[in-house]
Amino acid sequence: MPHTEAETPVAAPSAAEAELLARLRAGDERAFEELVRMYHGTMLGVARSYVKTRAIAEEVVQDAWVGVLKGLDRFEGRSSLKTWVLRILVNTAMTRGGREARSVPFSSLAPEGEEPAVEPERFRGPEGAFPGHWAGYPQDWSTLPEEALAGRETLAVIKGAIEELPTAQRQVITLRDIQGWSSDEVCDALEVSEGNQRVLLHRARSRVRAALERELADV
Repeated sequence: MPHTEAETPVAAPSAAEAELLARLRAGDERAFEELVRMYHGTMLGVARSYVKTRAIAEEVVQDAWVGVLKGLDRFEGRSSLKTWVLRILVNTAMTRGGREARSVPFSSLAPEGEEPAVEPERFRGPEGAFPGHWAGYPQDWSTLPEEALAGRETLAVIKGAIEELPTAQRQVITLRDIQGWSSDEVCDALEVSEGNQRVLLHRARSRVRAALERELADV
């Protein structure tokens, strides 16, 4: 899939990125190694959510790096180097990820009115006192033992819940909460609106929290 940069930039390359880009274009192998160290883990995590196995994800990442090297001279700096690299990765992953991912733009997977962010049964019905208010408040996890929150079983629940999310939600929560990207960076890289990004992240976090509540109910 051909790559095009967004018409409206979110963040241009920093001075450090501009220096790195100059070294890359000059054929500096250490600069490329530095770029790989910076972004390879993120790229593998994103690719893994598009394809069925880690082996295929690794192939996707390798193909994306080839695309990065071939595209360096065409990179015009209308976005940061990081988001440009991730866009190439996403395009490559979508090509390998199946018929739905290949044919449907990411932004179309994120309609803002698609579903409630929190299950309706969590709120009081129209009958009785305080209609529309919480029927039961979310659990206060600050009262739980630290080992219960950081334990291997809990982390496995989080990982499993994220893997079961719809594609768009999984992409956004992976970049925001696992990779630590800002909302602007995610919107730029995935070419999705700020409103949709915000809704997707809220829905994803709500689903993961619900899975955790079920896991920690008896703790």
